Amino acid sequence: MEDYRLIDLNDYVQVGEGGNGTTYVNPAEPDAILKVNNARLSTLENVKHEYDVAKAVEDLGLPVPQVHEIVRVGEAYATITQLIKNKKSLSRICHDEPQRTEEMARLLCRQGKELFATPCNTDFFPNRKEQMLWAIDHAGFVSRKNRKLLRDFVEAIPESSHCLHGDFQSGNLILAGDRPYWIDLDRFAYGDPMFDIGHLFQVCQVYAPMKRVQDIFHMTLDQFHRFWDAFAKEYTGEEDHSHFDWQAGRFACLDIILRTKFVSPTWMEKIFFGIYVRRLVKQYFRNE
Repeated sequence: MEDYRLIDLNDYVQVGEGGNGTTYVNPAEPDAILKVNNARLSTLENVKHEYDVAKAVEDLGLPVPQVHEIVRVGEAYATITQLIKNKKSLSRICHDEPQRTEEMARLLCRQGKELFATPCNTDFFPNRKEQMLWAIDHAGFVSRKNRKLLRDFVEAIPESSHCLHGDFQSGNLILAGDRPYWIDLDRFAYGDPMFDIGHLFQVCQVYAPMKRVQDIFHMTLDQFHRFWDAFAKEYTGEEDHSHFDWQAGRFACLDIILRTKFVSPTWMEKIFFGIYVRRLVKQYFRNE
């Protein structure tokens, strides 16, 4: 087994915390940042995957921080990457300057379109449609009837090789001055861009009323709704984006199930996911 450098957190200062982990800096290494994932994501397998994906995305020419090495933090594994100085996530900018919420949504849309237009390395990255079909088959919190409905829907999605971020939302695009960077790339894949857009819809419309979600993204419910409205108008070029919302809602339902491909849900999460899947199926699949 490769011998990874052991990190002493006493040498580091925490500078950030998100839904998936915590970040630290060391004054002795001013151009690097340490990211320590939450417990379920801090295994060598997960961190090695995150490292390899970051390298592969960088090879595609997309704007991402350079990843330097895998390290150990106690029993956990972590990564050290390029520190992007004076950076802010779009969600943090929305918090600090609420009047720029729509501007940030349009920026995410433009950067997203560039991401989706990038031909993906289909030999390295996974096929999101195939991942989705696996997740549907293994999601015990989905009824047999809904599982068939959703599987039929996914099987009808045309094959495509567009790059997908996998966690496409305002917290995962950062700005350093005017320069954007994508971060948190471990679920990168290829497929229909609506998989990514459905995830954004889930955050901005489905989960946005939850205080925990508002705290993670530093945004209010009103800001989430304004963000989605501006994004959808920019993406479609239309004031009335109701059909786009309907399609995004369908993919948001899939996105809840897709999570089981990456992290085994707890029994409480299974109950939570089951409730939301039933709700979204009823809203976006059975009221056509």
